[in-house]
Parts: sequence; structure tokens; C-alpha cells
Amino acid sequence: MQQQHADAPASPARFGVPDWIRAYQSGWLKPDVVAGLIAAAVVIPKALAYATIAGLPVQVGLYTVFVPMVIYALLGTSRPLSVSTTTTLAILTGAALAEVTSGDGAASIVTACATLTLLSGAVLVLAGLLRLGFVANFISEPVLVGFKAGIGIVIVLDQLPKLLGIHFAKGSFLQNLLHIVQGIPETSLATLAVGATTVAVLVAMEHFTPRAPAPLIAVAGSIAAMKLLGLDRYGVEAVGTVPTGLPAVTLPDVHLLTQLWPAALGIALMSFTETIAAGRAFAQTGEPVPQPNRELLATGLATAGGALLGAMPAGGGTTQTAVNRLAGARTQLAELVTAAAALLTALLLAPFIGLMPHATLAAVVIVYSVGLIKPAEFRAIIRVRRTEFVWALVAAAGVVLLGTLQGIVAAIVVSLVALAYQMSDPPVHVLGRKPGTNVFRPRSPEHPEDEVFPGLLILRPEGRVYFANAQQVGRKAQAFVDEARPKVVVLDMGGVFDLEYTALKMLIEAEKRLSDSGTALWLTRLNPGVLEMVQRSPLGQTLGRERMILNTEQAVARFVK
Repeated sequence: MQQQHADAPASPARFGVPDWIRAYQSGWLKPDVVAGLIAAAVVIPKALAYATIAGLPVQVGLYTVFVPMVIYALLGTSRPLSVSTTTTLAILTGAALAEVTSGDGAASIVTACATLTLLSGAVLVLAGLLRLGFVANFISEPVLVGFKAGIGIVIVLDQLPKLLGIHFAKGSFLQNLLHIVQGIPETSLATLAVGATTVAVLVAMEHFTPRAPAPLIAVAGSIAAMKLLGLDRYGVEAVGTVPTGLPAVTLPDVHLLTQLWPAALGIALMSFTETIAAGRAFAQTGEPVPQPNRELLATGLATAGGALLGAMPAGGGTTQTAVNRLAGARTQLAELVTAAAALLTALLLAPFIGLMPHATLAAVVIVYSVGLIKPAEFRAIIRVRRTEFVWALVAAAGVVLLGTLQGIVAAIVVSLVALAYQMSDPPVHVLGRKPGTNVFRPRSPEHPEDEVFPGLLILRPEGRVYFANAQQVGRKAQAFVDEARPKVVVLDMGGVFDLEYTALKMLIEAEKRLSDSGTALWLTRLNPGVLEMVQRSPLGQTLGRERMILNTEQAVARFVK
């Protein structure tokens, strides 16, 4: 089957029969079924835990595995992507719901969740129709690393009270931290033992038997212990009654739309970012490359469809997609198998889920949320660039200190400021020629042997030169001119892909100043667009063909004659 291009248009007509069904091979059936069942063993317990992060009834996690997964499998472009919910989406959902529901009961929070989920799905669909898939690139990788680390810290702190069996009114991050420290003497040892045992089982199995469904085994063991040992008599709290059967239709509350739309924007952005990242990371050679705009439509419809049947905001998860791929998934049929397993769980196993200790769910969340905090990635960033390391820290601090929803805004602002900073200060290099070659490179202490030519200064600016950075480029170039006092300045424009009008005007003025001081300006290596712009301007008439030269080597040869 031919690989689809990542930028291929998302055509509604292609929502008829999915490509993977038309191209399905009989040899894929067994690995898809096995992968779907193995992924279900990991995804279902984690989805239950994520529902508790959002402050929702645990069955919402089951519904989120069932409905969005089915819809995405029929509409999405990534074959291994496993779509339900993630730690990031869960905590963003919880933060948003906390703003509009203050202990108003389960029915109220479920209605608010349906409203938020439907709104998030609508944002994704609208973005897909407007072909805004490129927006995911507006959050830089260092900022995303910091944002996820902040999310991980917040989640771990949020779950610690359940692991310790202590209770207090939730507040800010620092207030919660203080309450946990003060509440340590009141720790329920039985609850802590259950949580610690779950953590130990998960960590040991991840290390020694990574292919085993560790969350399923840990959850099943805790349920058995709760039933057989009567742990509730020792103060261990369980999830409680979980409804059996299909989810009921849940209608949104239109009165909450104005309150929830900012949160829905943030959730939609993170859902899409995580979905695209996971889909791209696990695509294999020969498989369709995830198409950003089609993915927006698919995840949007999956999220919106889930909203009406009790699900929370959905997106592709990296961990569960990795499990799905490593288990041998070949197509989206594996997702349909996982969704079927979630449906059977809701129909048959709900009473057993009600016996699950809260400490077990907290342990599952903590173990998998710690993975969001990746010191190695911070070290990799600081080794390459300290400035971007600071951006990562700012994003993490924004989530921890300001809150998750505000943290998304902080992350986007940091990314845009970082982009503006990089574009506002492009480098300007002084070039020398590598001996015995026609290679011109920036002069540096590592290459003192590079050739320079008395009376000739070769400068090379890099990047787009426009109104916001033209003065900075001019200042840097002028400093080199003042230091060298050359007869000729050669401006190598090979790294300038665009020259905006304001920058062109400043270049005209710079040429006049140089000419008045007895210095000539030559331009080399102009790309076609920049060359055409210069030729149409007074600068083109001033320089003529004699001072607009094909390449820097020819300019040097002309100078040394």
C-alpha cells in the first residue's frame, strides 16, 4: 500500500470506508486481536485512574476507552494510535471542572464534563475544517518538556493524599504540599501499605516483565485483597458502587459554554499535540503518515461523540500506543478490540471495579505520571542551549505555581516569546575561506588558518530579515565594518530567504552611508525572490549587475585582481 503524504488534504468523502479496511490482510487478524487485548489490560485500569484525577466517577474512564476509540479507529489515519485519555488531559479536565462545579454532586459534574468534552471536540473539528494542523508546531519541544514535567509534579502531589489515606480541602500547589506534610502523622498505615505494594508491583513488572499487563495484574490483586482480607475494616477506602451497563446519553449544559470555552481550547490543543506526537513516533515504514488536519477531524469527532455517552476529553496516549505497537498491532482493528474489552468490562465487571482501593488507583496514576518528568530531557536541552532550558523551567513552573490551565497559556506564551526572540536576533557572521577550497565559513578560534583578505569584509546574515530584526542586523554588521574599515563589504545573502520592505529600505540607507565613507557594498548569493525584490528597488539600480555577484568566490576573485 502506498504511503500517504503528511500534508494530503482531509477529504470528507474518505470518511466512507477506512483505508485500513479496504487494504486489510488476513494475516493481520491474529496480531491485531492479541494487541487489542493486551492494550486493554493496560489502558482500562489507567483510564479508571485518570477519571479519578479529573474528579469524575471511575466508569467515565471506561466510557472514554469505548466510544472515542471506536470513532477514531474508523476515521483516524494512524494505525497503531490508541485513543482514550491521558494524564495531561485528565488533569486539565479536572482543573476546568473544579472551576464550574463546587461539590454540586455527581450529576452536576458529569453534565459539566459532557459540556467541556463536546466543546473540546467541536474546537478540534473546527480547527480541522479550517486546516489549522500547523498550530501544533507553536509549542516548542523544550517548552513541551517543561509543561509535561509540571503536569507530572502536580498529578503526583494530587494523588499523594489518597496514597496516604489523609483528607483535606484542596487549594493551591503550595497549600496542598503544606497540608500533606502536616497530615503525615495521620497516615493510614493500611492504606499506605496497599498503595506501596501496588507501586512495587508496577515498578517491578515494568522492569522485569515489561510485556506483561502490569496495571491489570496490580488492580486485580488489590481487588482480590480487598475482598478476601476485608481491608475496609482497616480503613482502606474503595471506589464504591460502579453502575453496570451501557452509558446513558448525557446532554451538555449550554449555560456552561461561556465558562468552559477557554479550558476547551487548551484541552483541544494538548489533545492534538499529544495525538500527533504519538502517531508520528510509532508510525512504521510503509504505513500512512498521520495527516494533521485529518487527525484534528478524527480526534474531534471521537471526543464529541464520546461526550454524549459520558466520556471525558480524548486523545492519543504515548504509553498506550507504545503498548499497542509492541504487542503487534497492525491496524486500527486492535483499537476496536480494546474498545470491545472496555464495553464488556462495563457490562460484566463493574461490581468488581467498585471493590478497588483508592490507594491502588492513586498508585497507578503516580507510577505512570512520574514518567512525564524526564530529567534526561532537561539535561539534553541544557547541554545544547541554556536559553531553551530556561524556557522549559518557566513552562514547568507555570503549571505548578499558576495552575494547569494557566500553565497552558504560559507554555504557549513562552513558545511564542522564544520564537520572537530567535527571529528578532538573527546571527551575522564574518566569513573566512577554508584554505585550498572555495568553502566560506564563519571565522572562529578553532580555524585560525582560514583566509582573510585585507580591505575585504565578508558578512553573512542568516534567516528572514524584516522590520522586527532589521535594526539589530544592521547594528551587528556596522560593528564589524567599524572594526575592519574595509574598502569593500561583501554581503553573502545565501542564508536570507526573505527580505521585507523595511529591511530593504535600511539596506538602501546602509549602502549610501558606506558609499559616503568610501566603502563599496557588493551582494552575493541572492535567492530568486530576494534578487527580484532588490532589482525592482532603487538599490538594484545603484548596485547594477557589477555589484550583484553570483557567488562569494567570484566576489573574492574580482577583489584580489
